Amino acid sequence: MIEKKQTWIESLLVYKDIRMLRILLIGAISGFPWVLIASSLSLWLKEEGFSRSTIGWAGLIWFVYSINYWWAPLIDRIRIPILTDKIGHRRAWIVFCQLIILLSLLSWFLLDPNGNGIGIIKIYRWTIDLTSGLAVIIFVGLIIAIASATQDITIDALRIEQIKENEGKSMAAAAAMAVVGWWTGYKLGGMIALLTAEHFQKQGIENYWQTTYLVLTMLIILMNIGLMFVHEPDSKDRISKQKINDKKIIGTTMPTFFTWIVGTILGPLVSFFKKNGITIAIGILGFVFLFKIGEAFLGRMSILFYKEIGFSKSEIAFYSKGVGWVTTVVFTLLGGIFAMRSGSLKTMFIAGILMAATNLLFAFLNWYVQAIPLVSYEFDFWFLKWWHIETTNHQLVFGATVALDDITSAFATVAFVAFISLLVDRTYTATQYAALASIGTMGRTVLSSSSGAVVDWLQGDWSTFFILTAIMVIPSLICLWFIRNNLKKVGAK
Repeated sequence: MIEKKQTWIESLLVYKDIRMLRILLIGAISGFPWVLIASSLSLWLKEEGFSRSTIGWAGLIWFVYSINYWWAPLIDRIRIPILTDKIGHRRAWIVFCQLIILLSLLSWFLLDPNGNGIGIIKIYRWTIDLTSGLAVIIFVGLIIAIASATQDITIDALRIEQIKENEGKSMAAAAAMAVVGWWTGYKLGGMIALLTAEHFQKQGIENYWQTTYLVLTMLIILMNIGLMFVHEPDSKDRISKQKINDKKIIGTTMPTFFTWIVGTILGPLVSFFKKNGITIAIGILGFVFLFKIGEAFLGRMSILFYKEIGFSKSEIAFYSKGVGWVTTVVFTLLGGIFAMRSGSLKTMFIAGILMAATNLLFAFLNWYVQAIPLVSYEFDFWFLKWWHIETTNHQLVFGATVALDDITSAFATVAFVAFISLLVDRTYTATQYAALASIGTMGRTVLSSSSGAVVDWLQGDWSTFFILTAIMVIPSLICLWFIRNNLKKVGAK
């Protein structure tokens, strides 16, 4: 029997499912912490006079996102006292991590990057030098990153568990909504942060960034209230299957605690390689590691680039965050439909090529701002008498570049999330997804931390830097090409 292909309207109607709204919310919770340790922290340090290299290396705190699979098996099984019984296993972990992030923001309110720190701290055999204000701020940023990476483990599991295993098209739509949610938390959260910081700066508040972080704690509280409306599936079946797999791996003669420990660590790994086969599994890991390295290099330095070529915080907020959010939302949803109709593989090939192309647009933007004189434009729309726009040619090119980059990023992320979501075993949802996502993050965070040093090495030649980021996309596409046929056999079409 030949399956009738859905129309675009029928595919679009998948988004009407109430589960998509829940996934949107938890995606926003996942994306918001990146506002704190990415664009906002980078701009804060830039305005305090720190170098590109220092800001770039500060991004090493993102490394924890690439190793969160180390403790993902524990997150899958350990219960939070009181909270787990009250609100469920997944939501309990999210609330716990959100509380840590909120307390970290309150501590940032009290700190000065150029001031004194709190001294030397010794933890077991490790000595942590926190004698400078910058060191303390980075250390608190690390705590936020750890809490954020930990909550991502359970957020991704909660998102996947909203959809049944046989709902392939709904999984692609859910991936799209998760990406929309993430970008909503990141883009709109970033827009609020930048506009708030600029407002406080114009009001003459000396520590305007610290005051901004105090305001952002309110967003965390609101998102956790919304989390209480997200349904969490019963975990009894998952726990039962885990125990069965533990016995298969270890046997029935070992002590219960030993079986639990070994099953927690080995179970997800054995399951992943058994389901996909060694060749496909290794190929998947290679592709996941390489896919978004170029985008990460660009993203790590983008806000510094915007600042250096003359754009203000409000302009960055409007074009990069505001307009960028709109284009990201629209084309993420369309990307989800495209992935439903054409498959994740085809979507990723197209997105990879477009990612490389749009990275080159930033080189054009750099040339345009330096070579073309600034010209102002005014627009009055006769059908909207109140709508009067004042802008410049530089802002228009900036907005177009950001919009096109967000469009391709949306397509790429939807395909990527849907792709790895289809490959995980529901018995170990949190651990396997965290492992795959972490490997991808490792490529992006560890390597991209040298992005500031690369720009300094190029003596501020932004155009050459952006060309290099475009070239970085090619190895992942070569890897994907070699494993494409095997991926189709395991269902990742």
